Amino acid sequence: MSVEETIKALPKLEQHVHIVGSTKPETLLWLIEDSGADLPYESVEDLEQFYRYKDFPHFLNIYSTVNCTITKESHYERLTYEMMQSQAGCNVKHVEAIYSAWDHVGRGLDFSLMVDSINRGIRKATRDFGVTCTIRIDLVRNYGPEVGMKVLDLIEEKSDNIIAIDTGGSEEGFPPAPYKECYDRAREMGLHVVAHQGEGAGTDYIWECLEYLNPERIGHAVAAGEDTELMKTIAAKGIPIECCPVSNIRTGAVKDLSRHPIRSFMDHGIKVSVNSDDPPMFGTTMNNEYIQLHQKLGFTIEELFKISLDAVETSFLCVEEKERLLKQFQMEYARLI
Repeated sequence: MSVEETIKALPKLEQHVHIVGSTKPETLLWLIEDSGADLPYESVEDLEQFYRYKDFPHFLNIYSTVNCTITKESHYERLTYEMMQSQAGCNVKHVEAIYSAWDHVGRGLDFSLMVDSINRGIRKATRDFGVTCTIRIDLVRNYGPEVGMKVLDLIEEKSDNIIAIDTGGSEEGFPPAPYKECYDRAREMGLHVVAHQGEGAGTDYIWECLEYLNPERIGHAVAAGEDTELMKTIAAKGIPIECCPVSNIRTGAVKDLSRHPIRSFMDHGIKVSVNSDDPPMFGTTMNNEYIQLHQKLGFTIEELFKISLDAVETSFLCVEEKERLLKQFQMEYARLI
């Protein structure tokens, strides 16, 4: 078995993937037709051009366009099922999927019905592929903390399989501190808390995030690689970072993979996971993320497997499930080496 084949066979856990961002070009064509969206795309080739970005704001505009084609709650069942099917193809055992509820609630869709649709897709994919999945709700910081509170109201009414909240979306100009009350309330509700931070803005926002939001994990955090004291602080607080290397290249958050701070994070004692973020939109998969780290940054199979183990340990699974997965990962790894 070649090195790349071995990497593909490594067991994995995905901590940071957006359901909408997992929309395949052919599925977007179906959404355009089913929703009657007035978009000038008629082929997969058209959409491959559409999925090319100048920078992070441009990516957010593209993501918003895809969002607008989701006009029925039932659309989420297919999107979720196909996301998990792709993950299964990379030997991912568990997914923590991100769902930006207000993107659709604000346009009139029913939160409860969407959650039901997502969970139908999860149950079907679990039966078909053996992959499990939980839901993380992105409050989307550019909607403001008032909307964040409304989303928390919705979660209180319908929390099926929802285990965490997050703040993604536009970063520059939307500092984390105003979301403190949302995060405090989420913790009181028994939810885990994550924050996208340091992807589209600098280290000052990450420092502020640590002070006011006290996240259990940080998504991206690439700007932290510029600040040794910040990395030391993140490590001392025991906060893992959800790294999305190919995504960071595609959006321009990092200019070249050789300059990605993931190795520096690990050298400073920070636990990391490796994730695909919005895989079809960025032309990546979980397998590709691992392979790119091997090819461009020299990660060994042993180091990549350590990342897989750390992803399990820093996941939001219960202790029993973590122990079960860790044993399963070790058994599969033993058969590979």
